[in-house]
Amino acid sequence: MDTTQRTDQQRSTDRRRRELLEAADRVVLRDGPQASMNAIAAEAGITKPILYRHFGDKGGLYAALARRHTDALLSSLRAALDAPADRRERVESTLETYLAAIEARPQVYRFLMHPAEGSAAQREQGFDAGRHSAPLLRRMGEELAQVIEERVDLGPDGRQLARVWGHGIVGMMHAAGDWWLGERPCSREELVRGLADLLWGRLAAAGDRADGPGF
Repeated sequence: MDTTQRTDQQRSTDRRRRELLEAADRVVLRDGPQASMNAIAAEAGITKPILYRHFGDKGGLYAALARRHTDALLSSLRAALDAPADRRERVESTLETYLAAIEARPQVYRFLMHPAEGSAAQREQGFDAGRHSAPLLRRMGEELAQVIEERVDLGPDGRQLARVWGHGIVGMMHAAGDWWLGERPCSREELVRGLADLLWGRLAAAGDRADGPGF
């Protein structure tokens, strides 16, 4: 097979994979953590073995969907951090972006962060997403740590402290957002202000890195 044929074949495979992920997204939006390989295959108009051929198993499909949504969320968070505003406004904008994202697509959030509920048969059929959520949160923590390290002067141990801050902030956003999405005890704006107040003391005191883009 020559290079042109291999390239065409890869493009066709990539396009088919995107179509299958879009079908999976539609099922997740409808079923949340109860989404199953059977339902996704039916939505895509294929048999389950073809789905396995592209993703291997439920874990492979889950990982592909998780990357798809995490990439989009991280891109939005980066945009909020890069906005032309003062530091406090960017902190609030970043929190707002995260909370707005999980509020807009709660079934996707539950699929990514919570295991299937219900009977044992339902749990077996659905995706045990809860056991996969820690790597997603760690990835977000590392991404945020990198942003903090690039922008904020944290002294000689800056890299380690940036990782402490990154993972701590992501953990706070996740725990508070999960509670808020389930109970709705206050408005999104009130939650953003409260979380920003909690973060603000140390962030306000830290200076920008001289060689960084500023924060």
